[in-house]
Amino acid sequence: MSESVDFDRRMLEALVCPQTQATLTYDAEKQELVSKPARLAFPIRNGIPVMLIDEARRLD
Repeated sequence: MSESVDFDRRMLEALVCPQTQATLTYDAEKQELVSKPARLAFPIRNGIPVMLIDEARRLD
C-alpha cells in the first residue's frame, strides 16, 4: 500500500486556473484544486496538482 503525499497549500499562492487565470480553492476531501469560474476540478496526485484541462473533472 502506497503512502499518500500531502498537498502543500502554499502552492495555491502560485497556481491559477490554466483556462481562466482565476484563483483556485483546495478541496482536501476530494484532493482537487477547483476553479469555480471554469467549473473545473484539477486532480492532485501524490501531492502534485495536475493542471491540465484534459485531466480536469467538469463540475455540474
